[in-house]
Amino acid sequence: MWGSLSRPPDPPITPDSPQPESGQGQGWRGGGGAGSTDTASGAAMSLEAIRYRRGSLSILNQLLLPEQLRYEPVDSVERAWEAIRAMEVRGAPAIALVGCLSLALELEAGAGPAGDAAELEAFVDERLRFLLTARPTAVNLGREAERLRAFVRQRAQSPGITAQGLRESIIEHIEGLLEKDREDNRSIGAHGARHILQHVPEGGVTLLTHCNTGTLATAGYGTALGIVRALHEQSRLTRVFCTETRPYNQGSRLTAFELLHDRVPATLIADSAAAAAMRDRGIQAVVVGADRVAANGDTANKIGTYQLAVAARHHGIPFYVAAPTSSCDPALPGGADIPIEERPGRELTHFQGLCLAPPGIDVWNPAFDVTPHDLITGGIVTEWGVFAPAELRQALAERGGAGAGPSPPKSSV
Repeated sequence: MWGSLSRPPDPPITPDSPQPESGQGQGWRGGGGAGSTDTASGAAMSLEAIRYRRGSLSILNQLLLPEQLRYEPVDSVERAWEAIRAMEVRGAPAIALVGCLSLALELEAGAGPAGDAAELEAFVDERLRFLLTARPTAVNLGREAERLRAFVRQRAQSPGITAQGLRESIIEHIEGLLEKDREDNRSIGAHGARHILQHVPEGGVTLLTHCNTGTLATAGYGTALGIVRALHEQSRLTRVFCTETRPYNQGSRLTAFELLHDRVPATLIADSAAAAAMRDRGIQAVVVGADRVAANGDTANKIGTYQLAVAARHHGIPFYVAAPTSSCDPALPGGADIPIEERPGRELTHFQGLCLAPPGIDVWNPAFDVTPHDLITGGIVTEWGVFAPAELRQALAERGGAGAGPSPPKSSV
């Protein structure tokens, strides 16, 4: 399913990097892609979806991109819920991080019972349950909530544990999620790049991607865009085509923004041009992210992913899903069991206040679709390696569940 470039690559795109409205604060635990140069100060800088330090959390408001680069404070679990629901922050890993960090912020500020560890455990559980109501499809927040509950339960039963000691342990556990996500993303990038290059031993690779799966969707580096970055760092990326990703335009507003910022050769196309691009522009692999992967490998991702997989199969192009194991949900047998969020019709009929459709037209606006596992022909790329969809279930079972266990199983794809 591997082809060769049918034409010379386009010249590289190297515009000036966009500059932030405010600099990175000292001591921030943020994410970031490959650094660029702040031409005003000469200092290296990176894009960050999340800025966190003990007692302070802010997010890059992605609804304002690419026109404004503005960080908004998140001072409570309620504010995090609103940001997730309104898609100020989006991307399954970033949603999980912002939700959990908002809880750490409240705990650091003294929220919740102060004198009883069991009562504090109940408080944490209640806040997590509330966060989980923001958006239903992405599983990462649910996975991290499960792990956090198990961690709190175990710590609360430790001999001599105090409420304050438990509080501090919870905060430290949550803070560790940032670095783990970055490490997982770099592993995903390395595994995916290595697998693709096994089929393209010489020359550059031309990819197509969908939605936004990079720094703006994670703690840094990205999942599918992590693969793009890994190839670019090895000077093996010829070009990446990114779809606009209607109706929220995450591809044109966010992915194109990231790629230009990091000086990665990129071309933006309309969603409806994807099949033609596969035929005419030398695309050798499609790499996308995932919001939830069922036990059989069926994958929910941004609406439009399914049709890309169908087109890729027709053109004999390998189709990869890049996702941390925290996006895997072995409790769900198949894609039909994945809850699919439906967004307001106005998001499709209007854009920045401009009416794009006649009033009264019926609208169906699912935020995600499900790609059947048999269309994922390249493999599912995780921090453990690259797996055929049928192998992922066994890999998760060997680890005792998504993201658990001391050592990764060997991938065979």
